[in-house]
Amino acid sequence: MGVFDFFSADIAIDLGTANTLIYVKGKGIVLNEPSIVAFDRNTKRIIALGNKAKEMQGREHKEIRVTRPMRDGVIADFEIAEGMIRAFIKKVRAGAISSRRVVVAVPSGVTEVEKRAVRDSAEHAGAKEVHLIAEPMAAAIGIGIDVEAAVGNMIIDIGGGTTEIAVIALSGIVNEESIRIAGDEMNYAIMQFFKKNHNILIGERTAEAIKCEVGSAVPLKEEITIQVKGRDLVGGIPKTTEASSVEIREALNESIVQIVDAVRQSLERTPPELSADILDRGVMITGGGALLKGLDERIRMETNLPVHVAEDPLTAVVRGAGKVIDNLNHYSKVLIRNRRY
Repeated sequence: MGVFDFFSADIAIDLGTANTLIYVKGKGIVLNEPSIVAFDRNTKRIIALGNKAKEMQGREHKEIRVTRPMRDGVIADFEIAEGMIRAFIKKVRAGAISSRRVVVAVPSGVTEVEKRAVRDSAEHAGAKEVHLIAEPMAAAIGIGIDVEAAVGNMIIDIGGGTTEIAVIALSGIVNEESIRIAGDEMNYAIMQFFKKNHNILIGERTAEAIKCEVGSAVPLKEEITIQVKGRDLVGGIPKTTEASSVEIREALNESIVQIVDAVRQSLERTPPELSADILDRGVMITGGGALLKGLDERIRMETNLPVHVAEDPLTAVVRGAGKVIDNLNHYSKVLIRNRRY
């Protein structure tokens, strides 16, 4: 008997590389936790997940493994991902309602194999009916865009594993660009920067904290200097070093350039009528990456288009998937079609 047999409500899941968010019909967003799992290496039993597992990250001993089952927006470790989905659903304890439908948001560039992996994971966790929706489509619905209108809208959804760029009109995606450059890649760039320039090894959590605190895409009015702690590569002992927001911006620049290039490519492939709409309406940025200081300004400078950061960009995708599960018949056109084998 699956988890859904006990707690069976209609739910929407944003199964992100960095965070998993769950929306329960009639209750709203009930879970927003890191997509991280700590498990026993010998028994594969899950010890902790979400925030508790994140606290263990980089501090575990040899019997425990802390991992992220999602990579680049898709399932990398099937067994652990399934356990994580099951445990998260159990945690939210959706009230006993007879329906068992699930909408899962996935990157627009997923392969058929990756779609199957997501569907299977949700079904093994007890779901009876699984629907998939492209993340940029869900984000557009989540921020209140009328996706059914004969008007072009451009969405840039920057998550942990992927940046999704899509032009949406008439309930469909006219063109899409999905690149596996996003928050994780930026964290990695910061880690590499400290390794090369300061001879210091820092962890992923530290890199992410630096990105959030001083990371930027354009020069700041007041540049900031921060203290960074890590392990000296030469002596092997703990060490503190200083870094400025100018250096961090330099470290992030390559990732930002790749995102801007992908936006340009998407614009080049957009039909002229829709290009005119985008010029009038502007571009919307959603996802955690939208919070990087000055990113909207940088894209505005590079494309000469109005660029807006969505309100509460982190929850845009799950809010959109939630609207879809609330009114599945109305939104059936926006779902990713099942391909028959």
